[in-house]
Amino acid sequence: MKPYKLEAGTAQHIGNRPQQNDRSAIFAGARAPGYVMAVLADGIAGGATASEQVLHTAKQLFDEFKPGDNPGIERLATLLRDIVHETHLVIKMNGVATETEPQCTFAGLIITPGGQAVWAHVGDSRVYRFQQGECKARTSDASYIDHLMGTEKLPAESARNHRHSKLLVNVLGNSRKEPFVSIGSQEELGIGDAFLLCSDGLWHFFTDAELGAVLSKSAPRQASELLIDKATERAQGKGGNCTMAIIKLVKPPKDVPNYTVQKMGRAV
Repeated sequence: MKPYKLEAGTAQHIGNRPQQNDRSAIFAGARAPGYVMAVLADGIAGGATASEQVLHTAKQLFDEFKPGDNPGIERLATLLRDIVHETHLVIKMNGVATETEPQCTFAGLIITPGGQAVWAHVGDSRVYRFQQGECKARTSDASYIDHLMGTEKLPAESARNHRHSKLLVNVLGNSRKEPFVSIGSQEELGIGDAFLLCSDGLWHFFTDAELGAVLSKSAPRQASELLIDKATERAQGKGGNCTMAIIKLVKPPKDVPNYTVQKMGRAV
């Protein structure tokens, strides 16, 4: 595997909403050198309370994570599931205490120093994986629809319309339903791979090809500025909160020789 460097950043825009309910962050592993986690949450109900809890729980559990020797995809997936379910429990407990029901989506990604990536999502926030600008993977509701058809015995059409039912909607904080976590992974990452986590206030306005083109040609900061500007333009004053986290794998900088030339002393 060729060496690479990570370029990363987060960005958000309030859109035409009265407040920003999305949250995103990128963390380095406190006890896992070389591991990086990106998380994003879109607050659906109760303001930003649920979204902020996602970041708090994610950082706490990631700080406690000790990978050991070659932890494997499944252990990393378990960590993401634990973040979702612990956050969900705390949100519900806080909701009971405050007599509210805050809810949010979840998108999470872990990249290892061995070139592995594992991601998870709940709800309509998305995780994209691009390779040289081409979309190779994108989260969707497909696995959740299959889950509803299998466990709830719902016909296909009812499962596809789950967003219209509070009993079936897939979010953290839903007191009527446990969140269903969809997992994806990729091994042998390399230069040219890029990941985008974003809320529906962003992805709603772009095709996969457009997102890939912007990420492949620009550093995370410039890419986020371009995407926010274009999303705001296309929303025509009706856009919601727009939030993203970007991680790119790029060539490491060349080593610059660090030495000075000195005149040699006369040999004796």
